[in-house]
Amino acid sequence: MNMPPDGEDRLVTTELAALAADVSPATVRKWASRGRITRYGSTQRALYDLAEIMDIMNTAAAGPPSRPSGEH
Repeated sequence: MNMPPDGEDRLVTTELAALAADVSPATVRKWASRGRITRYGSTQRALYDLAEIMDIMNTAAAGPPSRPSGEH
């Protein structure tokens, strides 16, 4: 089991993480299985760091890096 980050109050359930990210709970579980976010909690109860969820959302909002002009 992973140790929770300092500030344990940032840990939320799968459903709340999905709500915060505006995605399905299955997407949150997929992110965790692919290593994009860390899963905390026990085998019965998954918890996720809300700051990690927000980081993913901020990265997605920024979009892909733009190409320098002249490249196609």
